[in-house]
Amino acid sequence: MSYGTLFLLPCPLGDTPAEQVLPPQVVSVARRLRHFVVEEAKTTRQFLAALKHEQPIQSLHFATLNEHTPASELPALLQPLLAGEDVGIVSEAGCPGVADPGAQLVALAHRHGVRVVPLVGPSSILLALMASGLNGQCFAFHGYLPVEEAARKKSLQQLETESFKRRQTQLFIETPYRNDKLLQALLTLCRPSTQICIAADLTLPTETILTRSVADWRKAELPKLHKRPCLFLLLA
Repeated sequence: MSYGTLFLLPCPLGDTPAEQVLPPQVVSVARRLRHFVVEEAKTTRQFLAALKHEQPIQSLHFATLNEHTPASELPALLQPLLAGEDVGIVSEAGCPGVADPGAQLVALAHRHGVRVVPLVGPSSILLALMASGLNGQCFAFHGYLPVEEAARKKSLQQLETESFKRRQTQLFIETPYRNDKLLQALLTLCRPSTQICIAADLTLPTETILTRSVADWRKAELPKLHKRPCLFLLLA
C-alpha cells in the first residue's frame, strides 16, 4: 500500500474570511481531507465549517499535536498516513511547521518516506518582514523573549548587538497582554538609531504596521498593543 500525503494547511491569522487570504487550492484540499492533526480541535472545526467541508464535521478525525504533546505520541499521529490516508496539519493561526509544533510530525514523516506538501497561506513572520522595510536578506526569528526583566534586558541587548554586527533583522513576539511592556523595554534599552517595526493584527481590518527609529518612537504617540497579536522587528 502506498502512503498518504501530509498536507501543511495554512489558516487565517484571525477573523479574516478565508477567501481573502487562502488560495483556492488550499480550500479545495482542506474540504476533501478526512484526517487532521491540529493544535486545537474546536477552532479547526470552526475553520472547516466556514470552508463548507464536503463531509459533516462530526465525521472527520482530529488528533491533537500541541506544545504539550509528548514525543511518544507522534508515531500514532503518523498511522493514518502509513495506512494510505491523506492528512492535513492545521495550526492555530497561519502556517503550520513555522514556530509551531507541527514541525515534529513533518520531521517524522520525512523519516518514514511520507510525501510532505506545503500549501500557500499567511505567515505573520514573513508578512511582517515584507512590510517592515528592514533587511529581508538576513533575518532571524526568536519566538518569545524571557519574561523576567533582567533576562529580557540581556536578551534584547544581545539581539541588538548581533543585529548591528551582521545587519540582521531580529524578529520576536510576546504574549499579547505584555506587548506594551515589551515596547517600552525596547525604547528604553535600544540605541536611538536602531529601527523598530511593530506589526499588529496582520491581515485584519485593524492591521497596524509601523517602522521608526527608537529616537522617533520616543517622540511619537505609541499604538495600543494590549491583547493584539503582534510581531516586533529590530535592525540596528
